[in-house]
Amino acid sequence: MVTDLSLLRLLQLVSPGLPIGMYSYSQGLERAVDDGWLTNAEQVDGWLQGLLQNGLGLVDAPILARLYDAWSVDDMAAVEHWSQTLTACRETAELRAEDRQTGQALARLLVNLELPEANDWLKRPDATLGTMFALAAARWQISKADALIGYLWGWLENQVLCAVKLVPLGQVAGQRLLKNLADELPALVERALNLNDAEIGGSCFGLALASSRHEMQYSRLFRS
Repeated sequence: MVTDLSLLRLLQLVSPGLPIGMYSYSQGLERAVDDGWLTNAEQVDGWLQGLLQNGLGLVDAPILARLYDAWSVDDMAAVEHWSQTLTACRETAELRAEDRQTGQALARLLVNLELPEANDWLKRPDATLGTMFALAAARWQISKADALIGYLWGWLENQVLCAVKLVPLGQVAGQRLLKNLADELPALVERALNLNDAEIGGSCFGLALASSRHEMQYSRLFRS
């Protein structure tokens, strides 16, 4: 039996066990629950659908595709441009800090996994999770489309796990959410791969509001 090593590398990269601290971030979901915006599975489904369609599908996914292309040809000017663009699209200090901290954490891990190029990003303020994810995907010969699917899946799984803890939802309800929302990912990736540069960009007002309010939340479990 022939094992597809790139698939195994992708599974490693999107695993909840990856030691970069993603479990400590809720991306505003904690505040949305605390404010009573999300009280059941249907409302969480609508919230995550909106973020996928108007946020990640128009910002993270197409920028990740460009970062992947840039790393593939060692175009560092393009890597820096798109990493800084991704940072600029984060609408609150909390979201920018999350992206920087998880990006630097992934850089540290990749250095230990024999990707020395990540060393330059250990302390860079424009480091992002997408930047380092794209580096790993390109060097581990994960296809661009698969990398985008994996990135979106990792985000979605983390958000559903947060909702299970915070709303709270039952484990079965969480798995149902994952199954239903995963159906959206292939079309989002296809759209992202066909966007031109001028079409990149999106804003989720609810996320920005929840995140900015979370920065001042008195009692909380998550860092964002």
